[in-house]
Formats: sequence, C-alpha cells, structure tokens
Amino acid sequence: MTVDIEAANRELAEARTSGKPCAPLRGRLLPEGDVESAYRVQQLQARAWQGRGERRVGAKIGLTSRAAQDSFGVHQPDFGLLTHVMAVGDGVEVAIDRLIQPRVEAEVAFVLGRDLTEERVTTVDLIGAVDHVLPAIEIVDSRIAGWDISIVDTVADNASSGMYVLGTRPRRLADVDLRLAGMVLEHAGEPVSVGAGAACMGSPLNALQWLAGTLARAGDPLRAGDVVLSGSLGPVVPVVPGGAYEARISGLGSVRTCFSKGLS
Repeated sequence: MTVDIEAANRELAEARTSGKPCAPLRGRLLPEGDVESAYRVQQLQARAWQGRGERRVGAKIGLTSRAAQDSFGVHQPDFGLLTHVMAVGDGVEVAIDRLIQPRVEAEVAFVLGRDLTEERVTTVDLIGAVDHVLPAIEIVDSRIAGWDISIVDTVADNASSGMYVLGTRPRRLADVDLRLAGMVLEHAGEPVSVGAGAACMGSPLNALQWLAGTLARAGDPLRAGDVVLSGSLGPVVPVVPGGAYEARISGLGSVRTCFSKGLS
C-alpha cells in the first residue's frame, strides 16, 4: 500500500479540531506495523503545534507494561510530546468537550534538572539528572474512533495523549522507592485502579532510561526542565462526565482531577 503521511496528519488534525474521531489509520494510510512512518506523522503534528505557539515541556511514555505491549504485538514502549497547553492544575475542572473519549491513569512524573544527551544513559546519569518526582494523572485520549488502535495508530496520534495533571509537592528521588510505590486511583472515593511502580517496566526509572536513550539517538534529547510522564502504574479508567478522580502514590502523595458534565 501507499504510505500517506500527509493524509494521516490531516485526518488526526481534523479530529482534534472537530471532536469527531477518524477511522483507524493502519491498513488505510499507514501500513500495519510501520512505526517509523507513524512517528513521522507525530512529528508533523508537533511542528504544527509549535508553529502556533505551543511550547514543548517534555514527553510521555506509553506501553510500559508487558500486558499492553503484548496486546499491541510489540516489545518496547512508545512516546509522545507534551506541550504547555496539555497541562492542567491539580484539582482544576477539565471541560470534557475538549476531549473525545478520555481515560485516566496514574503515573510517576519526573522533572529534570540536567540535560540527558548521552545515547547510553546509565542509572547514575538518571539519578543525577532528576531534580524531583511528582504524582501525576495522565488524561489519555484517542482521535481514532472507538479506541480501535494498533501501535501505528497510537504512535501517529502522539501516543494517545490528551492532558496531564501534576501534584504540587515535589519529592527527592532518593526519598522514594519507585519500584515498590503502591498506587490507588479513586473515582468519587471508590478505588477504580490499583497498581505499583513495578508495573511500569519494573520501575518508572527504567522507562525514563529508555526514553532518554531513544530521544538522544534521535537527536532530540531530554533537557533540563522537561517533564516526563513515565507510564501507567495500573489499569486505565474511562472518564465519567462530571467525575472526580484522585490518585495516591505511596511516598509521593496525591493528585486530583475532575471533569465537567457536558458542554463548556
């Protein structure tokens, strides 16, 4: 089949603007399994966002659990870009009509104090580069109808990014055992997702190591000040209109988000 990077980009951009999802890209505009072309679509979107004034503030990692990778038939994570317009304050209501089919997941966020430019990043490099860690809720979304996605669809769609919320009480990396950190995500006070740091590639630090090396090899390394959402610690949860969600991660504290009931 013919690869149509421009058409895939146009369809995703139109879905974002209209709020109406498009059909899956795989097998239609992008060959099944063609992750390289999918990242080219992602790059076109990133250029458009930055061209209209969106500031890059970091990156997000997806597919960090073995179960998620197996479901996509891949053996490594994927990544997407974070811009400043995706950031939402702790506890601030999100207008649900800004999203198409949102879901939430609890994660560990790293904030870097140093650049990570080496292609082979060591654990010592990572520890020295992380300024602090925060609890986070990622609000994932898909511009593909019905979340009918493959690895190609999600990568092209900026790793199914939507928005993200960070806690406001930073912790030093040395004060938290991220691998053993337990997580509970509640909706209206009831647990809807539970997990731990080990679910994220054995430790969220391993996910950060993968991303740092991947971006350095691509010539676009992580920089001081970047936020990195390291991947879900437990099952993702569909958003209920009007719902309120709180994630608590042991050693890191809590973070909250809520959604409007309808049109803003």
